[in-house]
Amino acid sequence: MSKLTYLCPINQDYQHMLIPPRDGFGEGLVEAGKRDKKVVALCGDLVESVRMQPFATAFPDRYIEVGVAEQNMAGIAAGLSFTDHTPFMASYAVFTPGRNWDQIRVSICYSQANVKIVGAHAGISVGPDGATHQALEDIAITRVLPNLTVIVPTDSIEAKKATLALAGHRGPAYIRFGREKNPVVTTEKTPFIIGRALKILSGHDVTIIACGQMVARAIMAAEKLQKELSVGVINLHTIKPIDKAAIVEAAKQSGAIVTAEEHQINGGLGGAVAEVLAEEHPVPMIRIGVRDRFGESGEPNVLMDHYGLGVDDLITAVKQVNQRKKHAR
Repeated sequence: MSKLTYLCPINQDYQHMLIPPRDGFGEGLVEAGKRDKKVVALCGDLVESVRMQPFATAFPDRYIEVGVAEQNMAGIAAGLSFTDHTPFMASYAVFTPGRNWDQIRVSICYSQANVKIVGAHAGISVGPDGATHQALEDIAITRVLPNLTVIVPTDSIEAKKATLALAGHRGPAYIRFGREKNPVVTTEKTPFIIGRALKILSGHDVTIIACGQMVARAIMAAEKLQKELSVGVINLHTIKPIDKAAIVEAAKQSGAIVTAEEHQINGGLGGAVAEVLAEEHPVPMIRIGVRDRFGESGEPNVLMDHYGLGVDDLITAVKQVNQRKKHAR
């Protein structure tokens, strides 16, 4: 067991407990449906894959199969929200928000419709499905939209908590997660609050700010480096509204930042953090993500390493940014 002192409850066996985050979403949606009869679900012909099937079985009168018509789905969801429903609309992230961005922008965000947009199968770890189904741009195209909350849960437990939180949250929101089994880092006791970053480790040399499955990899990197460097880890599950205070505090404490995301390096979590630091407290920074490339077919873990998203890549970035910090003094 690691000797590191964690700032919040985490699953000490996280590397061996692997569950797809979409499973947590499915469980959360059913629970939200039990709590509130106004919760409804819409899907684009992917009910089993996006884990809406349990909700459809439990509440058949509150489930709408739209079919392969993501733009129509956004319009229907917006309409339902204006009849005092809380719609969750789901598809693969390349289709929603990818294919129906215009309808999300106007019908949902501009209209401030209480719609929850669910983008499944995001990131490079979709694997064999290849570039057309690997959403690497969805954080960028959603966080730019006014009124839209953007959440990237790290694991199945956090995905369930985020789903329940969004069911009670008024206003448009987007939640994204991948397909593959991820390490379950959090526990039932780990706090989750929309808009508030989760501080996992404190470090005075470098802080890694991560989202999604990169949080587990950030912790692994910190554990491997603990004899050399003091590395902090922050789970920035809410990309928007971003927790500026947590980012600035980490920059002041450690003096160097590494961001990590399963997304294009431009416009995603790294870009959001860089914007905060540039205005509030500039420090040396390195962004880990997909570097302006489309994905390709392959095994998920192989692709993660191939695209520079591995634990070793994080370790290299931490060492590099720490050296930059030293030279800047």
